[in-house]
Order: sequence, then C-alpha cells, then structure tokens
Amino acid sequence: MDSFPWVQKVHVSLFDKCRRYTRPQKIQAANLYPYFHPILLSHNATEVTIEGRRMVMIGSNNYLGLTHHPRVQEAARTAIEEFGTGCSGSRFLNGTLELHVELERRLAAYFRKEAALTFSTGFQTNLGVLSVLAGKNDLVFCDRENHASIFDGARLSFGTIKKYRHNDMDDLDRLLGQCDPEAGKLVVTDGVFSMLGDLVNLPRLSAVAKKHGAKVLVDDAHGVGVLGSGGRGTCEHFGLDVDLITGTFSKSFASLGGFVVGDADVIQYVKHHARALIFSAAITPSSAAAALAALDIMEREPEHRERLRSNVEFMKRGFAKLGFDTNGCESAIIPLRIGDDAATFMAWRTLFDQGVFTNAVVPPAVPQGQSLLRTSYMATHTREQMTRCLEVFARVGRELQILQ
Repeated sequence: MDSFPWVQKVHVSLFDKCRRYTRPQKIQAANLYPYFHPILLSHNATEVTIEGRRMVMIGSNNYLGLTHHPRVQEAARTAIEEFGTGCSGSRFLNGTLELHVELERRLAAYFRKEAALTFSTGFQTNLGVLSVLAGKNDLVFCDRENHASIFDGARLSFGTIKKYRHNDMDDLDRLLGQCDPEAGKLVVTDGVFSMLGDLVNLPRLSAVAKKHGAKVLVDDAHGVGVLGSGGRGTCEHFGLDVDLITGTFSKSFASLGGFVVGDADVIQYVKHHARALIFSAAITPSSAAAALAALDIMEREPEHRERLRSNVEFMKRGFAKLGFDTNGCESAIIPLRIGDDAATFMAWRTLFDQGVFTNAVVPPAVPQGQSLLRTSYMATHTREQMTRCLEVFARVGRELQILQ
C-alpha cells in the first residue's frame, strides 16, 4: 500500500529527453542545418556534388589528397581481391592479417618507435589506450580542448582526470605540482587541435612533464602527414620525442582505422588489455592496404606536403587580406571565427549556396561565444579553386558583415 496515496505518480519515459530535443528540427526548418548532407559524387576529392550542386570542398581532413591517388585505390582493390571485404573477427582471434602486421611494422619504423598497434578507428585507439594505462591511483592531465575520444578514454579508465587551461603550461605545472609525487601521471594532448587548428606548446609541455615525472601521449591525428620534415607530425616539427603517439588513418592516410606507437612493453600491455581492440573487428583488408600505400607515398614523395603547405599559406594570406580572424593557425586547418551560433549557421548556408563547402562548428565543440567556420585544405587544391573560394568569402563576408 502506498504511503502517500493522494500523491499522483508521474512516470518519466526514458525517451522523453529525446522528444524534447528539437534544436536540429528548428535549424532545419530555417534551412540552415549544416550537418549530414550526403555527398553524391566526389570529383578528385577537391570538389563534390551535394544536392545537385557542384562545389569546392574545403571541409575535408584529406590533407594530402590521397583518397583518389591511383596507387592508394589500386592497393585497396588488390587487398579486396586477395583477402575479401572484411576480416570477420577481432585481431585477438581470427582477424589478424599479414597486412596488419606489416602496417604495424612500418608504422613503428616510420615513427622511430619500438612497436605499433592498429585499431578499428582513431576514436577507438584513444579509448583503448587510455582506458587501460591509467589505474585507480593514477592521474590523467588533459588540455581542455582535447578531442572527445581522449576524454572518453580517460573516463573509461580508473584514473582521475585533471583538466588544464588550453595550452597553458603554467596551469599544467600547477596541477602536476599539487598531486602526489608517487602517483602515476600521464599528460595527454592533441598535437594539432582539431577545431582551432593551433599546435600544442610541446617544448614547454615536455619540460613540465619531465619536471614532475609524468609520461606524455600526443594524439597527432591532424599533424601526421602535415607537419615535420618527414611528415611525422608535431613531435618531428618541434624536434622532440614523447612516450606515446596516437593517430588515425582517416586523414592523411586516406583510409580508416587508428594506431598507437611507443615502447614495445607498453604496446604489448595495451594489445592484451584494451577492450576496444579485443572486442572489435579488425580494420578491413582494403583499409590496411590503403594506409600502407599512403605511408609509402608520405615517405617517398615529400612534394605532397610541400604543396599542402603552399596552399595553406595562400589561403592564410587571402583570409588575412579580407580581414578574417584565423587564430594564427599553423596547420592545414584554418578556423574563421564568427562568434554567434546563428551567424555561423547563416554564413555556412550562404557559402554553401554559392558553391563552397565548409564546416560550421558551435558549442560544445568550441567554447560558448566562439562559434566558427572550420576550413581545411588539401595538397590537391588548385589555385583556381582556392581563388574562387576567397572571392565567395569576400562577398559573403561583406553581405553578412562578419569581417573583422
């Protein structure tokens, strides 16, 4: 019998929050929704057809433009013919191919590390690595602008997360100084921050970590293939070594999957404890083969990086001349700060209608009041395409009054 029979029971459905979440529908109704637009055709990656409109793609992470490279495509086709379309199992059991072993050997050699391990995605790499390395008495120090996969991996561990202000090494030093000197400590950072395009202050971070006896992991998803004389990313750019590097094949490697490189005993431990690896199917034969072919090109043909850097400098100069705030970026990502969410959606739509595809980025992907258009560039963009984009940005910037 109820203790309070006069009180009416209110039953809350698990899905009530889903029905209350109507923001996407409102943005769609205003014809400003910038997400999930299917690409009908990809014309050598630099131009795409969406909703019957051909446009210049400056919203891709295909930095070296290798998704359409003949050798990468041929490697993927050959792998399908030899191994089929999938592995049908975990790396731990029946899903390991010679292609995976060769790719890991080559990655370790490329990054000058003892060993490497591949995962099904870059996101799963950070989940797998961080969730098993940090134990209940350990501390994980994260830049507040780190990728979501880093925070999710750290939360899955039994360690304690400590967030430091973005690229603020004095704040990191303060937090490290407050903790138990005997505790295990891991500092995790993006090499290139995926929304703002800025680089970690790795020289200072490394010095602070060494001072406090902390290990360092750099997620270099947006740095590998782009930075460094050999394309090895942020660490090579600064001439430094760190304990672990994670990355993805979905950007410069023109494929799908992820990897971690480091000391052999650490990789062996992760290999036998990471649930994200053990309980996931292995990356497909075509993905492994495409990544291997892309790695060949990255090692042997530096001209792709050189063209990319030239293209980025061209666009940075163009945007600066127009009066856009580009956040002093040093990578292939050039963010254009707008500030207001609605203005960002309107700018995205106007650019879209005039044949330029960008990415609208709003909170929580960026801090409140710092919404932006994320643009990114490929080695295969032509000057004609980039000039066309700048002309459109000039018109849209004046029309919407978003120029600085």
